[in-house]
Amino acid sequence: MSARTTAVSKELSWVVFSLDDQRYALPLENVDHVVQRVAISRLPQAPEVISGMINVHGHLIPVINLRRRFRLPERPARLTDQFLLVHTERRSLALCVDAVQSVLPLSSSRLHHADTLLPGLEYLKGILRLPDEGLVLVNDLDAFLSLDEEVQLDAAQSAFKAE
Repeated sequence: MSARTTAVSKELSWVVFSLDDQRYALPLENVDHVVQRVAISRLPQAPEVISGMINVHGHLIPVINLRRRFRLPERPARLTDQFLLVHTERRSLALCVDAVQSVLPLSSSRLHHADTLLPGLEYLKGILRLPDEGLVLVNDLDAFLSLDEEVQLDAAQSAFKAE
C-alpha cells in the first residue's frame, strides 16, 4: 500500500457547524474551544470581514464575520449564537456561527477536494459526504484572511494595544 493511499484513508475528526441552513466543517485539530457568544469590542481600522475582538481568558481574539466572508445575508446577533475559537499557523481567531452541531470522526476518503468539484471557491477546501446526512462544506482556515487583510488586522491590533 502506498503512502498516498494511507493518507487518503486517514481517520479525521470534523467539527460541523451551521450558518442558516448550510452546514460547514473544520478539522477538529484547528478548533480550540466552542463558547457562547459574548460581546464583541470594536476594532477600528480592521478589515471589513473582522467584526471586532473578544477577550478570552485575557487574550484578545479577532472575530471573523463568516456571513460577510461567505457573502450571506447579515442578521442580528442571537443569544444562541456560538463562537468557534480556532487557530491557523499564523493566529487565533473566533468564528461566529449559528450553532455547532457535532464532532464527527470520518475517514478523509470522504473528503472531495474543492478544486476538482467547484474550482475558484477560495475559502473551500472540499466537500464531506456524511453517511446519512448529505454534504458538508469544509473550509480552509488559512484562506479566510487574504495577505492584505492579515497586514491590516496586524496594524489594527497593534494600534488597539497601544491605546
